[in-house]
Amino acid sequence: MQDQDTPLSADEKQAPELVDNAAGIAAEQVSQPADEPSVDSLPNIAEQLRQAELKAVEHHDAWLRAKAETENVRRRAQDDIAKAGKFAADKFAQAMLPVKDSLEAALATENATLDSLKQGVELTLKQLISAFQGANVVEVNPVGEKFDPNKHQAISAIEADGEPNTVINVLQKGYLLHDRTIRPALVVVSKAKSAA
Repeated sequence: MQDQDTPLSADEKQAPELVDNAAGIAAEQVSQPADEPSVDSLPNIAEQLRQAELKAVEHHDAWLRAKAETENVRRRAQDDIAKAGKFAADKFAQAMLPVKDSLEAALATENATLDSLKQGVELTLKQLISAFQGANVVEVNPVGEKFDPNKHQAISAIEADGEPNTVINVLQKGYLLHDRTIRPALVVVSKAKSAA
């Protein structure tokens, strides 16, 4: 067989160097395997390791700081709770001091008359009621109310007209602190009359 050169086209006759360049580039691409990356495109493994170690140190430092801050907040909260419990009665105690002063002044008076003592006790009682109101201590005097075992303690039950389980007499007043019973009222309740 004969090797025959293919006739060149008009463009190829005018630019023979373009044909040679295109053939050279194709030959270079064939000589380099496609799956082998160039050395310049590979990231440096040592540099990646160094960057990862720096990030790890940075994250560890941030974690330690966050842990220390959490401990400080917890410690401050415990201190605040301890102080709140220790000094919870501070406001009430300050309100009670004038009551004590008034009682001591009444006892210190040598020539007190019955009327002056009564007036002093009434003023002292007003101071005490004011102190109770400031501390949200509410008096419970349930005469005529329905018996409530959460706020009342029945001492006895007697037959009476009207609805059964109604408070008809209060032997000792009760007290609530923010709607919580701190002392139930001692009461006598009614019961239905027995058929005779």
